[in-house]
Amino acid sequence: MIRDKIIVLDFGSQYAHLIAKRLRLQGYYSEIALPSEPLSSFTGVKGIILSGGPSSVYDDTVPEFNSQILSLDIPILGLCYGHQLMAKEYGGSVERAEVGEFGFAQLSKTAAGDSCPLFTGIEFPAQVWMSHQDAVTHLAAGFETVGSTKDCIYAAVQNLSCRRFGLQFHAEVKDTLCGDQLFRNFALYCGMEKNWDQDTVLDLILDSIRRDARDKKVLLFLSGGVDSTVAFALLNRALGQERVLGLHIDNGFMRKNESAQITERYRLAGFTNFIVEDASESFLKAIYHETDPQKKRMAVGENFITVRNEVIAKLHLNEDDWLLAQGTLYPDIIESGGTKNSHTIKTHHNRVDGIQKLIAKGLIIEPLKDLYKDEVRLIGRKLGLDRKLVMRHPFPGPGLSINVLCHDGETIDETELNSVCKELSLLSLSERMGCTVSTDVLPVKSVGVQGDFRTYRFPAVLKFSLDEQGFLCHYPSWNILEQTSSFITNTVSDVNRIVVHLFARPGVQSVLQEGYCDKKRLDQTREVDAIMLNVLHASGWYDKIFQHLTINLPFASCADHCCIVLRPVVSEDVMTARFAHIDCDLLDKIIRDIAALPYVDGVYYDITNKPPATFGWE
Repeated sequence: MIRDKIIVLDFGSQYAHLIAKRLRLQGYYSEIALPSEPLSSFTGVKGIILSGGPSSVYDDTVPEFNSQILSLDIPILGLCYGHQLMAKEYGGSVERAEVGEFGFAQLSKTAAGDSCPLFTGIEFPAQVWMSHQDAVTHLAAGFETVGSTKDCIYAAVQNLSCRRFGLQFHAEVKDTLCGDQLFRNFALYCGMEKNWDQDTVLDLILDSIRRDARDKKVLLFLSGGVDSTVAFALLNRALGQERVLGLHIDNGFMRKNESAQITERYRLAGFTNFIVEDASESFLKAIYHETDPQKKRMAVGENFITVRNEVIAKLHLNEDDWLLAQGTLYPDIIESGGTKNSHTIKTHHNRVDGIQKLIAKGLIIEPLKDLYKDEVRLIGRKLGLDRKLVMRHPFPGPGLSINVLCHDGETIDETELNSVCKELSLLSLSERMGCTVSTDVLPVKSVGVQGDFRTYRFPAVLKFSLDEQGFLCHYPSWNILEQTSSFITNTVSDVNRIVVHLFARPGVQSVLQEGYCDKKRLDQTREVDAIMLNVLHASGWYDKIFQHLTINLPFASCADHCCIVLRPVVSEDVMTARFAHIDCDLLDKIIRDIAALPYVDGVYYDITNKPPATFGWE
């Protein structure tokens, strides 16, 4: 069946599939294609969107682009890199901007904006979401400015005579509040009629499972999280329980009592075709004394394959009869550098070499690989899964292992650290925030994503007055903190994450300690994590938060102690997120409960959105 469609050309953006998803969720069929496709591939296409990407249009190494595509007599919309590429191709100029924009911005409409068909039904100024260092500096002939932000003159442009549009911001992320309306307007401008729904998606997934499985049985890594649970339900629906086996591996990185809880949930849901394997010792050995976040993730991923092979041998399963299934989502693939033009942010455990080799041999089934978290939850509900299973906070395969930061005891680069401290001291934050605040830098690095690139940088610390017991005297406004966080990460190049110091144990001095991901530090993390999650459940905040991560830092008064970072985030599709603005009274209770643990020397709260930070620290 041939459907009218809008094509999204993927230049390697972290958000390319998010564009297609936005259109599909509104009922307009959309597909991803490479920007080098020949013109013959665009027969019957109603419109084209050029995605963002990690490259600069003026670099020598840019994604291959068939510029003849711009000769097609159909509407074309460029986003971020696509906006810049279109400007360049039509004769405009693109350069590195004096001020990069990462995060929220206010889009104002120009006088010419009244004629822009993309702006129908949108109120201005409009909140949009930016992630760019380059910018259009000179418009091509025939183009006019229809929208600007404080730091970006050509934030929205159009050429109505050839039906071309360019937006510097990312309309595909939810933090651009008018994004759905923009895409709806573009689809209507292209002459699209609604031709896509969730029933169609479910039928396609079930058909693809049957096609990919052929006559084989399927073994699924069953973490207990939303993704693997929905994948398990889909496999059971498509193939029947007799052809599917769920394998839950307790890798020693689970939350407190989590494996037992997962087992009970599955039994109550009617699943009888799963087994539980305790492989905690094996996984602890796999990451023994490993400090590099990427190597740690890879070691965990490879060990899943090792344990899987051991289970197959123990159960005397014929490997020729079995495929391996995973609950991989599209963001996992994108962040692992899994599309032609994308940049690796962090290698997910389901994209390590051992898995890639199985994929190449056609031995992996991934029913959810083209979907995002919110789409997975919709499918889960359509399959009749209990809300507690579908709305559970995501919990990645490596679990708490990537929440326990490690250090080998060697001296850190004091020059680099001092340079960041100096930059922070020049920002006049007290004046900006309207209260007394000092800054510091944590002597650890964390993973971030800025402009489609992976960063690995120091977190900056905001310090306010503490009382005699070491607790924060007064909580500043979340909005002021969010604005300050964005200002710092946009201004200080070597910072990708901001935390607020909420508690410091009186009379102790925290320094960087030698520390690894061992059972003792994992147990510390489990206890703190349980305190946080129990309060969130009891207060009704659990459902307001997409995911919470408890981070254990080897930064304390002695090797047996730690500092804790709380990282609750609000998101819809994982690709972007805001830190959670938890009620301050509730947060104060949480901090005091955590501070009662004798091994916790300090508590911080991560106030960074994604980007420039990722959800986790590794």
